[in-house]
Amino acid sequence: MTSTPVNASVDPKVLQEVLDGRWAHVRRDARENLDDPEMLPVYGETMQEARDRVTRMSKKLADSGRVVLGFPKEYGGQDDSGGSVTSIEMVAFNDLSIMVKTGVQWGLFGGALQLLGSKRQHDEYLRDVMSFELPGCFAMTETGHGSDVQQLRTTCTYDPATQCFDLHTPHQAARKDYIGNAAKDGRMAVVFAQLISQGTNHGVHAWLVPIRDEHGNPMPGVTIGDDGPKAGLPGVDNGRLSFDHVQVPRDMLLDRYGQVAEDGTYTSSIENETRRFFTMLGTLVRGRVSVGGSAGSATKLALDIAVRYGDVRRQFAAPGEDREIVINDYLVHQRKLLPALAKTYALHFAQGELVETMHDVQTAVHVHGQEIDEQAQRELESRAAGLKVAQTAHATATIQMCREACGGAGYLQENRLPHLKADTDVFTTFEGDNTVLLQLVAKGLLTGYRDAFGSLDGWGRVGFVADMVRETVLERTAARALIQRLVDAVPGRDDEVPMLDRGWQLKMFEFREKHSLEGAIRRLRKNAGTDGMAPFDMFNSVQDHVLTTAQTHIERIVLEAFVAGVDRTEDEAAKVLLDKLCDLYALSTLEADKAWFLEHGRLTPARAKLLTATVNQLVRELRPHMITLVDAFAIPAHWKAAAILEEEPGRQEAMAARDAEPRAQNGGGTVEGTATDLDVPPGQ
Repeated sequence: MTSTPVNASVDPKVLQEVLDGRWAHVRRDARENLDDPEMLPVYGETMQEARDRVTRMSKKLADSGRVVLGFPKEYGGQDDSGGSVTSIEMVAFNDLSIMVKTGVQWGLFGGALQLLGSKRQHDEYLRDVMSFELPGCFAMTETGHGSDVQQLRTTCTYDPATQCFDLHTPHQAARKDYIGNAAKDGRMAVVFAQLISQGTNHGVHAWLVPIRDEHGNPMPGVTIGDDGPKAGLPGVDNGRLSFDHVQVPRDMLLDRYGQVAEDGTYTSSIENETRRFFTMLGTLVRGRVSVGGSAGSATKLALDIAVRYGDVRRQFAAPGEDREIVINDYLVHQRKLLPALAKTYALHFAQGELVETMHDVQTAVHVHGQEIDEQAQRELESRAAGLKVAQTAHATATIQMCREACGGAGYLQENRLPHLKADTDVFTTFEGDNTVLLQLVAKGLLTGYRDAFGSLDGWGRVGFVADMVRETVLERTAARALIQRLVDAVPGRDDEVPMLDRGWQLKMFEFREKHSLEGAIRRLRKNAGTDGMAPFDMFNSVQDHVLTTAQTHIERIVLEAFVAGVDRTEDEAAKVLLDKLCDLYALSTLEADKAWFLEHGRLTPARAKLLTATVNQLVRELRPHMITLVDAFAIPAHWKAAAILEEEPGRQEAMAARDAEPRAQNGGGTVEGTATDLDVPPGQ
């Protein structure tokens, strides 16, 4: 199998239709109607100005109905979880502070009320949450236990005599921190704490807790602080909450999965505390999916700006030529932008699959009243964790690369990239720290291996290790039959197969994942059989290997999603272009880990050199299609808020005059004069 050359021009609208997917109508509505200038970042505004503007825009979005699609129809929503996430992705093309603010209000606060609360609580509060009449917070994270939610220190102890819970922050490390909406707007919080009744701790549950009165003053026993200026997201009022024996009525417990009777008797349909905890948290997966998708939106916007700028910015003339070269024509620039574009497309298709799965799983339970499919729920949670890691890490790296690709212009606030860089920096931390989430993915894989291949020779005897793994099997994607056919069709030995053979690419990704997983298993087995080795050390000593396993798994999942996206593309010219882009994603990912494949005998030195040469050839072939690829993101021009993309008066004439001037040539091909520290030639 060889790749078909990309000869025909491709209509970006056709590509856009492929990318827009199942919720194209939500994307179309946003593009046509989210046009308020106040939705865009305001460069140079104060923190207070940013907070006031973002609050105004959140109320305006509430009035539009675009951010409440996931709520029940009986309260004015559409029971559309997938549409809800898609709408947040579209808001993220505007000011990311607005995306986060709305995500806190309707994704976290409102989502917890909707999915963990009772109908009585829905009737009383949900409409006011949806309309933004009741601004709220999601108070889970603690200063000392941000990632270890199961070990939160805040307590909520039931007293039958008062029919109330006593909500208490026992020490500073138990303070709720980084809480969106807490510093300024929030009037109520969903607070997560240990439920204690009749002397027994029943694990983490959630309560609706008023934190301010109608005049904006803290409620008795509630201490509210302001986290102050942050690296980014100035419009989000992150704050701190502490509770000094606050009395919370019994009926404010969000009791879908755990109930407390008047006499303090605790009941739950899920007896096992750990299983109950993961079930409760699993219902809140929509926030994590939204963060990943929003990171994808920010990445697309940065690439749109950098690619367009690279198509007009000229630097250095070739020997014997007067006209300087467009920087997108430099191989080193193509090497920056095109692999990032390819990965962005790959992650987009993977996100699309994830949103569809989330929508179908949640609709079955919360709309059709079916029992929770625990395996499907755990697979969804693990996939959401893995893709959140991939998308946020890619956003951080790509936005920085785009900033550099625009030279000094990329450093100016007016060109949007510094804003994107600052606002997305925290994405690798919130809604799950990326390192912790990688462990979550890996532990699911380890358990899946155990279930498929039997005992890990001592695994079951080590309680700590057994507790560290999840009760689910992560594995194949929806496109598995297609993938298997491609892998099975790979002819002959690896070093004889063309690098553009899709089956060979898939086979390499699968081999790396399987080998990494089995290597981690072997090390765990060895540790389990080592006398005197502490349980913590058994897992800790292989943590590097475990995280690598998770990373390889995620990259394989993303590739398979891209392959499936190419396969269902009907327009032939678009399919050829996407196929070429998929080649670039696959081979640039293999190239980035070339040392591993050499170490493990899956690449010879000669073939490793061919791999790099093939990537170079792919970026050259894709160069004419760079603008088409960003056009397909269909980001409205007025959303971009980047001065370097605007047609300023006289700018074209000035550039034309500059380009017409003869340039003195230096042996190295530099323009006359000296490059400043903010204006460095590509590749130097």
